[in-house]
Amino acid sequence: MDLGIVLAFIGAAAVISLVPGPDMMFILANGISSGPRGGVVAAVGMSTGVLVHTVAAALGLTAVFQAVPAALEVVRIAGIAFLLYLAVQSLRSSVLPDVRAAPSRSMGRIYALAVLTNVSNPKVILFYLAFVPQFVSTDAAWPVPVQLLALGGVLIAVGICVDAAVGLASGGLSNLLVRRPGIQRWLDRAAGALFGGLALRLATEDLR
Repeated sequence: MDLGIVLAFIGAAAVISLVPGPDMMFILANGISSGPRGGVVAAVGMSTGVLVHTVAAALGLTAVFQAVPAALEVVRIAGIAFLLYLAVQSLRSSVLPDVRAAPSRSMGRIYALAVLTNVSNPKVILFYLAFVPQFVSTDAAWPVPVQLLALGGVLIAVGICVDAAVGLASGGLSNLLVRRPGIQRWLDRAAGALFGGLALRLATEDLR
């Protein structure tokens, strides 16, 4: 692959990774509630979701969503439902008598929920349909599926660096929140409102 194309893709991937969205909010929320380890595990889960999309793109499965719009609509509905679930969970945590008494998620659960958050986001599918192919060349020595896997690997590497940093930074707040549970209640409410808002935006926006 041409080095200039790869460098341009790295720059674009960095910008995309820094844009706040459901993935980053999930990492922030888990870093705050479960410490740096929870934030990093959530970041790894998001990268696993990107890996799923990358393999699907290389196998040509993303073309199915382009040919059958109803399939993308199913993913949209699943994404809305999952974001609403996260919103309810956050708001539920905010009304517990003592936040410190709230049962913490296991690392395995955080990882699984992170993967689901990413996989159920139709914007990631659209990203692979509309954005990644711009960096693929039919004249390159590598076959197109191999180029998609390589670009996906670059995206995962850039994303895990950004997301892990966010997870570690938000995890640093966990000790402060243990001493001041009132702050965490308000953050849980804010996270719940944000997840609900993201679900509403996903429900009303045009994916075409």
